[in-house]
Amino acid sequence: MAAGGLAGLLPAQTQLEYALLDADTAQEKENLVYQYLKKMDSRERDLTVPELGGDLQWLNTEGPISLHKDLCGKVVVLDFFTYCCINCLHLLPDLHALEHQYSDKDGLIIVGVHSAKFPNEKVLDNIKSAILKYNIIHPVVNDADATLWHELEVSCWPTLVILGPRGNMLFSLVGEGHREKLFLFTSITLKFYKERGQIKDDNIGIKLYRDSLPPSPLLFPGKVTVDNSGERLVIADTGHHRILVTQKNGRILHIIGGPNRGRRDGRFSEAAFNSPQGIAIKNNVIYVADTENHLIRKIDLELEMVTTVAGIGIQGVDKEGGAKGEEQPISSPWDVVFGNSISGTQEDDVLWIAMAGTHQVWALMLEGGKLPKGSDLKKGVCLRFAGSGNEENRNNAYPHKAGFAQPSGLSLASEEPWNCLFVADSESSTVRTISLKDGAVKHLVGGERDPLNLFAFGDVDGAGINAKLQHPLGVTWDKKRKLLYVADSYNHKIKVVDPKMKNCATLAGTGEASNVVGSSFTQSTFNEPGGLCVEESGCLMYVADTNNHQIKVLDLDTKILSMALPILNPEACDVPDNLPVQKDKITNLPKLPKSAPNVQLPSLTVAPGQTIQFLLKLTLPPDSKLNEEAPNSWFITAEDNTWLLQGQCLSGEIKDVSCQTVIPFQLPRSCLSAEATLAVKVCLYYCSKGSSACMMKGISFSQPLQIASTNQGSLTQVELIHVFLTN
Repeated sequence: MAAGGLAGLLPAQTQLEYALLDADTAQEKENLVYQYLKKMDSRERDLTVPELGGDLQWLNTEGPISLHKDLCGKVVVLDFFTYCCINCLHLLPDLHALEHQYSDKDGLIIVGVHSAKFPNEKVLDNIKSAILKYNIIHPVVNDADATLWHELEVSCWPTLVILGPRGNMLFSLVGEGHREKLFLFTSITLKFYKERGQIKDDNIGIKLYRDSLPPSPLLFPGKVTVDNSGERLVIADTGHHRILVTQKNGRILHIIGGPNRGRRDGRFSEAAFNSPQGIAIKNNVIYVADTENHLIRKIDLELEMVTTVAGIGIQGVDKEGGAKGEEQPISSPWDVVFGNSISGTQEDDVLWIAMAGTHQVWALMLEGGKLPKGSDLKKGVCLRFAGSGNEENRNNAYPHKAGFAQPSGLSLASEEPWNCLFVADSESSTVRTISLKDGAVKHLVGGERDPLNLFAFGDVDGAGINAKLQHPLGVTWDKKRKLLYVADSYNHKIKVVDPKMKNCATLAGTGEASNVVGSSFTQSTFNEPGGLCVEESGCLMYVADTNNHQIKVLDLDTKILSMALPILNPEACDVPDNLPVQKDKITNLPKLPKSAPNVQLPSLTVAPGQTIQFLLKLTLPPDSKLNEEAPNSWFITAEDNTWLLQGQCLSGEIKDVSCQTVIPFQLPRSCLSAEATLAVKVCLYYCSKGSSACMMKGISFSQPLQIASTNQGSLTQVELIHVFLTN
């Protein structure tokens, strides 16, 4: 064990820190660090880090790493982190820059020591997802029981410990914001031990987990929102560093930014984001919390332009604000929502911002106006509205005296008697409210009474403080039912809160982190859902099921959870939007063999604008396999009712029959007939495993539609099941 842990470093390093404050030049600072290292290296007994247990799980490596064997001859930076912690995330750019400057050939290795706060963070698969999400490219060890944390007497996240080539502790840096010291200490340590011939230039076996992942239409989508019409979704495709605007059937209308991280305004094709999270849409304008760029961006769908409206692109430490948006530094904005000032003449004249990085809620004035307990503000001003900036779970009648802990989700209930912002306060595992009359911050559910206890988490349905959540990241208000839905992210559930009674109950999810679509909400599963929204009509809820890389659709009327929203590239669709169906598109569709059976489905009552999801489930004969080189496909026809096909995706590929294919179809808003028939046809090519014989087979499903004028629910599902028989 390291005698005294990090406390053994404290006296000497404190002396060094004071001396560095008085040093005027870079050379003086380097000399001071050099002399410090001579003193530390000549100690009779090293402050040595104990070996990591051989049974610990490693990521981004070819196998377990021994600190005293594999890393002998290396300067090692140990990063004690937990992936929920915003301060730990703020440190990652410094570590990225350090490993860009010095490689293992230069003698430097960074090792992430994941020491979980929440039970959910101890699970290896969840740490894998975090490594991908945050682009961590150095070795990470899952110290689930915090063994090394306790051995070294680490006390908070993040903590960096710099080791010499014998595993000897040299420096520690607690918290974020020490980039200059980190580079100074590391560079002089490398120089010091190279001069003594103690640095080895051998390679460490790095095997990045991200290199084994298959491509996916979405990658860690953090948030989703829907416009007032219910026809367009906006998705923060966080891992692809882009924003998608889609139709409600998943067809992409706009791709803005991506796939690589960056920071650039301009046209959609040249704009760049860095792990965007929260989004808010009104008419043809979208505001984006561009989290890791520390910016608020504005997307104009008509002009197809992206601009910056708040932030300077560097993490801010200002906890007051008050400057014009594009001159005001901000820190890790995580969500945004429209709201109204108390004196403004225009609706939605404020953009509320969950400022996770400073543990506050801010406001960006989209027009001139006044905030509760505030003075008149000019258009464009960006400032703190609630939260002292201290990380705590403190409620207070004065908004500036309240304390939040990494607020990550916002939703507005503007109607009486609520007239408040709901806040998903992730690190306190609570949902809080901020009054839009007087700014008072109050508790709703979760957590406990001690404002400094950020460990009061769990998975308990109940009322008020008796309910327990685990790191909730999203909230959304259901105007129709007067209920609040919560993405209880680390419990892998969607919960529902009645704000009048303060009751909190599980709506969907089993608590298991997986991807099961069950016959009911409570049999279905999620994996760290990060955001959610309810359409204006209250029928459908969309959930950003983050670690499953999906948007899931929940019908709140029928309590049916549909398959994930299919994300359809515009080039995959045969019919342009709002154009008549082109005859050559229909004639180019494949013709089924004459032997293809025609399955007559029961008549379905639908309404204009309703979405039908056809769930295609096909079974090949035994000992047969799909010919993947052939054009296996589904396609839709409507012989005497081609008006049905306007703006639809008419065909798609079938790549795998072992899982069902989801075929979305949305009825036109304006229907020309009360009755119509839709045909879903399938053309497959498969081969017998025992011979070289290949067959072309087809099946047609005829779906009669009765089109009613009354609402039938926003989503209905139809199973298309067929077993192909052996010839």
